[in-house]
Amino acid sequence: MHKRLDKGIFLGIIGNILFVLFGLICYIFYVSYEPESVHSKILEAMAYISEFSGFIILIYSGWLMFSAVRMRSWLKFGFSAYIALEAVMMFLEINTTRFSFYAPYSLMLAIIHSVLSAVVCFSFIQLDPDKSKFEVVVIVCTGIMLGGMFGNIMGIRVYFSIMSNAVGFSILFAAIRYLLKREEIEIDCHGDNARVSEYSSSTFFGESDNKTDEK
Repeated sequence: MHKRLDKGIFLGIIGNILFVLFGLICYIFYVSYEPESVHSKILEAMAYISEFSGFIILIYSGWLMFSAVRMRSWLKFGFSAYIALEAVMMFLEINTTRFSFYAPYSLMLAIIHSVLSAVVCFSFIQLDPDKSKFEVVVIVCTGIMLGGMFGNIMGIRVYFSIMSNAVGFSILFAAIRYLLKREEIEIDCHGDNARVSEYSSSTFFGESDNKTDEK
């Protein structure tokens, strides 16, 4: 396995685990919130630490993965946008009282957030779309992210959706790493003398990248 790709995937797992931790801290924070209590201030500080740490690690993870992997322009753009979206959502979530426009119990917000995240997750099928095991993994993780919107129906704030996304991506990255080590999927990387990738055969993303590869 390409060392840069392996490190990027591993850090991606760590970054998403920190996002899961953020969601758990938010749950405790809002259940036990007291404006002037030391307890609440400590939890708020922990939420910021997990948010910014996860954000920085995911940026570095994305750079490692995407500088190693050939092309996959939709995937690279989508995951980069996802990292920025999650950072903004988490900042708004922990600062709800400071922004009147933010509605943490909005069903529409939860649906949009979950659907956009699921689309980004599904774009990872570009890595190797011809392997059925990998397709199943991507579909399952996409389903987990879509399930995040149901937290709103149960009366839970948007952090439930953020946490669902992080769980889905943690499972996805762990599965990618596992399948790569078992050589059950192949990912073309810069510097490899590997076959020309067939990922662009997926009609979902069109054939533009395939034409570029053929040149």
